[in-house]
Amino acid sequence: MIKSMTGYGGAKGSAEGLSVTIELKSVNNRYLDVSVKLPRSLLFAEDALKSAVGRHTSRGKVDMFVTVDASESDDVEVRVNEPLLRGYMGALRDVAARYGLSDDMTLMSVCRLPEVLSVARREQDGDALTRALVEIAERALDEYDAMRTREGEKLRDDVLSRIEEIGRLTGIVESRAPETVAEYRSRLEAKLREVLADRSIDESRVLTECAIFADRVAVDEETVRLRSHLNQLSGLVRGDSPAGRKMDFLIQELNREANTIGSKCQSADIARVVVDLKSEIEKIREQIQNVE
Repeated sequence: MIKSMTGYGGAKGSAEGLSVTIELKSVNNRYLDVSVKLPRSLLFAEDALKSAVGRHTSRGKVDMFVTVDASESDDVEVRVNEPLLRGYMGALRDVAARYGLSDDMTLMSVCRLPEVLSVARREQDGDALTRALVEIAERALDEYDAMRTREGEKLRDDVLSRIEEIGRLTGIVESRAPETVAEYRSRLEAKLREVLADRSIDESRVLTECAIFADRVAVDEETVRLRSHLNQLSGLVRGDSPAGRKMDFLIQELNREANTIGSKCQSADIARVVVDLKSEIEKIREQIQNVE
């Protein structure tokens, strides 16, 4: 099943006591371009998260956002600088005794002294935290893939219907091409009769002119190649592997054959069919710009 390059996914979970939310979205891009937005404290997990995205998609511009809520985390530790505190208290008592001041030290007053208290986070296990983040990311990527698959089904159905229509139009061209030669012969004979009046028409000359014309306007090779490209495109659309780039190439080939048919045709009816045919090819081209 082909997948769309556009999608969204999200998941929440806990990683080493941290509440984590991971969201990702993607848009069309010629190659894979992954951007991961992480808090500075989690930058060590960036490569692992990019690798996780790469396991799920091969093309598109993917933005991943990692949000962390540490309000309920217990990894914060308050430390007391006891040597500094004893130094402060000793110095304050000396000042009080020397100058006859009252010793009014309280718990809150000494805690306000510079650098007596400090706040630090306990050292995190980077490997364990990375594994937990990747696990949450995988769940978000599963949702992302499900959305891309649903979009891919719609793209597949639309492209297949247009492939069928192009096949039908090609059949019209194939059936009308021989009629063009017959019409040319009729016009040529009528013109010769008008010019030569009562003189006889050289039948061999008419046949030669018709053969040259038929060779010039023949589109058999183009329609055969066009149908071959359609069959290949249909197989890619029904397949399971990423095939967006191959589809791009086949659309270029389909356009080339359609342009050649249009330049060869000498019939207004065929010209109108070729316009419709090229319109369908262009609609497929627009659709597959979104195929991985």
